[in-house]
Amino acid sequence: MEPNFEGICAIVRSVGWGAAEILANQAQSFEVEKSGDSPVTSADLAANRYILEKLQAVFDPQVFAYLSEETYQSEPLESRIGRDWVWIIDPLDGTKDFINRTGEYAMHIALTYRGRPVVAVVACPGFGKLYSATLRGGTWVENQNGDRQRLQVSNKTEFSDLTVVASRSHRDARFNQLMDHFPVTQQKQIGSVGCKIAAIVEQKADLYVSLSGKSAAKDWDFAAPELILTEAGGQFTYFDQSPIQYNREDVSQWGGILASNGQVHGELCQTAIALLEEIDRG
Repeated sequence: MEPNFEGICAIVRSVGWGAAEILANQAQSFEVEKSGDSPVTSADLAANRYILEKLQAVFDPQVFAYLSEETYQSEPLESRIGRDWVWIIDPLDGTKDFINRTGEYAMHIALTYRGRPVVAVVACPGFGKLYSATLRGGTWVENQNGDRQRLQVSNKTEFSDLTVVASRSHRDARFNQLMDHFPVTQQKQIGSVGCKIAAIVEQKADLYVSLSGKSAAKDWDFAAPELILTEAGGQFTYFDQSPIQYNREDVSQWGGILASNGQVHGELCQTAIALLEEIDRG
């Protein structure tokens, strides 16, 4: 019998709002615990503690494994590898945006089953919104007043009508070359992955491209946003159109990943592969 994903999601939505409140409260006053390309603030750590405490009180760690950006390195691999049910958590996605006070930061919680997301919550505290999705249950957005509505991606099919949402910071020369030659020219810059996918499900953008360089996005960047997008009718795959796999030994998502409204996903993936072959040939 399939678990009650809606019931699980209701619990996670509540936890998501609690974590969002912690982040919003700390947004004006926080300590930078670790600087550099992957900064960590006191807000990341406070939200992480809260999320783990609340989830583990309900979802037994003997049954559910936990993979969180802030604690995974201190956990033995065997605590999660080979486990069916794994929570994948990013207490603060877009820490640079949080530090720079753009408001474009998010909090991600996903429950995965055998490496694929089945329940997801993405909170965007800077915009007062929380997005949730369950497998085969659709994607919903709610505000702090509790108003909820179902979301659907755009149905645009013409490359000239599409808007790609891109990062301000995670860009290298190869990615810039890909974007320079990509057939979708309208571009919107937004911070965290959670906020990017929120823009797509709110029909303010239509696709997002991730390409690893010296480093790569991690499981917790994508697990929750993926389900938010796919349950709203979009697609989120590697460039070869295979599904994203989570909770492997290496938590980095190497290669190219495309998230889109799903209308011309295959064509865009094939275009990206062809362009990269040209770029790499020099």
